Amino acid sequence: MADKVRRFWETKTLQEMSSDEWEALCDGCGLCCLQKLEDDEGEGIFYTRIACKLLDLKTCRCKQYAERRKTVPDCIQLTADDVDNFDWLPPTCAYRCLASGEPLPVWHPLITGDPDTTIKSGITMSGKMLSETGVQEDDWENYLIFRVG
Repeated sequence: MADKVRRFWETKTLQEMSSDEWEALCDGCGLCCLQKLEDDEGEGIFYTRIACKLLDLKTCRCKQYAERRKTVPDCIQLTADDVDNFDWLPPTCAYRCLASGEPLPVWHPLITGDPDTTIKSGITMSGKMLSETGVQEDDWENYLIFRVG
């Protein structure tokens, strides 16, 4: 039997990855771009279905990714230096999975070769999100979908 081909995410740590490899880990779910509320007791972070104004609600991709921080200055840039703080990311996130020593999910585009498998598998909130421009911040708690942490 031929040896299994080792893929970069199986042979490199997050810190060893090139910027292209790092970006390829993103599955395009868009969940990190949903607005979040912290539990009053600090025991978790609640995701809402309220999306950043830059998120395309259908494709779950940022409409201005390269320039996003000009429009949304507090947009979080994930880096390998922040691995210990990835617990706020959804449990299916490749960055969180790899940081925890877990494999990529079977539906991940790097596994399937199909960039649309994240949406096809139902992991995203495609078609179920609202833009932050259409919902008052005081009402976000009415749109909670899951908790992490």
